[in-house]
Amino acid sequence: MINALCRFQDDFSAALLTTSAETVSSHPLSRQPGFSVYRNTVLKGCIDALQANFPAVSRLVGDEWFRAAAAVYARVAPPDDARLLDYGAGFSDFLAQFLPAAALPYLPAVAQLDRFWTEAHAAADGIPLDPQVLARLPAEALSSTALCPHPAARWCWFPAQPIRSLWQNNRRSDASPGNAPELRWEGEGILMSRPAAEVVWTALDPGGVAFLDACARGDALEDAVSQALEVQTNLDLARLMTKLLDAGCLVNTLTCIDTRDEGTSHE
Repeated sequence: MINALCRFQDDFSAALLTTSAETVSSHPLSRQPGFSVYRNTVLKGCIDALQANFPAVSRLVGDEWFRAAAAVYARVAPPDDARLLDYGAGFSDFLAQFLPAAALPYLPAVAQLDRFWTEAHAAADGIPLDPQVLARLPAEALSSTALCPHPAARWCWFPAQPIRSLWQNNRRSDASPGNAPELRWEGEGILMSRPAAEVVWTALDPGGVAFLDACARGDALEDAVSQALEVQTNLDLARLMTKLLDAGCLVNTLTCIDTRDEGTSHE
């Protein structure tokens, strides 16, 4: 009985998502009244969810192009979770291999930022780091303290393209080609976080990205600073820390790295 149910579910899924008209017409399920309506409704639901989850991509390419691409994606990567807010985890990688998008090399990265927004929006809560917690640490302990990124924090550096500006200009509800500012075609970074109820974002230098990468690995503050300065020798550390604290992208948990013993936590 279980095997029969599994076979029916597999056949049903295949009939819903196949792109071959001949296969659809020959499938026993297609002869059931209303199946084609259900099939179209399911596909439309997937396309609608992708368009809602990737608004910047949609505005860049237009409704018709986006929905055609989303239909292809939905057939090769249908949802595996009923919560369609999470649908599209692989959409950026799909666009990178999608031949009609080859003339738009920035599109996968813009999709990545749309995905970052969704992840930040749905991430677990965390208490942003209070600057006074750092201020109370003895100077000798500060360098061996590891900072922990907020669960909602996302960051990335794009070395050759103004991806943050492209995404930001097209993420707004009033975005249109007529009111978009002129872009300088150079590398940009972004920091996205959700310290309270809303997702916020700000520009981030490559040194800041390297610093957060080190923090995410659990490196001590001294090592994180060294790695950031290797990437960007003119990095203003005081300004960076102010930006990170203002963005609420660090949580109120500090770990002291001690090579002589296991790390101990300071809350």
